[in-house]
Amino acid sequence: MTPHPLRHALVVDDSSAVRRQLCWALQRAGGISTTEAIDGADAWRKLAAARFDVLLTDINMPVLDGLKLVSLVRAGGAHRAVPILVVTTEAGEVDRRRALGLGANDYLVKPVQAHQVVEAVRRLLGAA
Repeated sequence: MTPHPLRHALVVDDSSAVRRQLCWALQRAGGISTTEAIDGADAWRKLAAARFDVLLTDINMPVLDGLKLVSLVRAGGAHRAVPILVVTTEAGEVDRRRALGLGANDYLVKPVQAHQVVEAVRRLLGAA
């Protein structure tokens, strides 16, 4: 049985503690390397410079929020098909529908457990 190739995730959140938690969960799951971005603008720059297999983003961030980032990613370019997982404190159904309507593939509400994030990312990578 051959091992799965290493996948690369971009983890976007203005909280360093949340970024660390998400990155740790993905790295521990195996086969997923991570790059961190502190907000949507930082993520947009990193998307322009490298290839990612999955994008995890918060909604509420300074400079460029997660919803705008989702819109930019889906607008075109080499990264337009990258699966997007929103991980946010916004628990309302309106927020969920808006994010999914803009092109996010899945939506988790914080606080999240490591296994929830890993399962969601594996599901998205399997569908990609």
